[in-house]
Amino acid sequence: MYDVIIVGGGPAGMTAALYARRNGKTVLVLEKEGFGGQITHSPKVENYPGTFSMSGNEFAEQLLDQILRQGAEIELETVTQVCPAGDAFTVHTEENLYESRTVILATGVRHRMLGLEGEEELVGEGISFCAVCDGDFYSGQKVCVAGGGNSAMQEAVLLAGKCSEVIMLQDLDYFTGEERLRETLFALPNVRALTGTRIEQLLTAEGSLCGVVVSDRKTGARKEIACDGLFVAIGLIPENEAFAGLASLDSAGYFDSDERCLTKTPGLFAAGDCRRKNVRQLTTAAADGAAAALAACRYISENA
Repeated sequence: MYDVIIVGGGPAGMTAALYARRNGKTVLVLEKEGFGGQITHSPKVENYPGTFSMSGNEFAEQLLDQILRQGAEIELETVTQVCPAGDAFTVHTEENLYESRTVILATGVRHRMLGLEGEEELVGEGISFCAVCDGDFYSGQKVCVAGGGNSAMQEAVLLAGKCSEVIMLQDLDYFTGEERLRETLFALPNVRALTGTRIEQLLTAEGSLCGVVVSDRKTGARKEIACDGLFVAIGLIPENEAFAGLASLDSAGYFDSDERCLTKTPGLFAAGDCRRKNVRQLTTAAADGAAAALAACRYISENA
């Protein structure tokens, strides 16, 4: 019987493990793929307080080493179900069953991809998902933004303040973002918009992105657009359905939890990008992990 089982080994989950261990609790972290989550796609991280520059992989490796040194246990297993069992929980994976007094769901999200050949290999080599994280690396350069909703336009506004040119590539015939945001974005002199335009191919040179091939959805005409970077902003996909019976989801599929990281099930907490929030950054994921772990520790103390 563990005190805390954490589902997910990204920044939120590993920070939760750190705080729980420092409060003397036994901890198991269950991660289905690889520790670090989305941050491992960032070749440089320069917006984490106290650290001038590091790669996402370096951050993940250091945090993993830190929680192991603190005594957390880890397993690479896929969690399929969490079941309340009296005053505890049974956590089912594809291989085993585990018991715990509390559970923290830090399942994260995955970026919706374009589905193009070579896309995965170019993440961090010209393809990015976060202007706040990676925009500075393209200062004075030409970038494209895939998408037409609020997120894509917000990314483009940030990029327009750094880049020589920002080209919006929207596969629909119109932008779906808010009118005020559209007015702000398209009033900028270095922003150009192409609607009804589908990205068909990624162009590379020496292993890095150097442009895209797009097609007109009505005519089928194709053309190449040279660019130094492509920011993909076509949505995030939370994978929370397996836990919907224990933790309410909002209309987009995120855990409907606030900054306290509580769910409708006592002893079950949600932390990180998988929960409803306005800002999804490395710092906010770490903050959630701390909040959820401390809430779990309080729950254990109050129900001892």
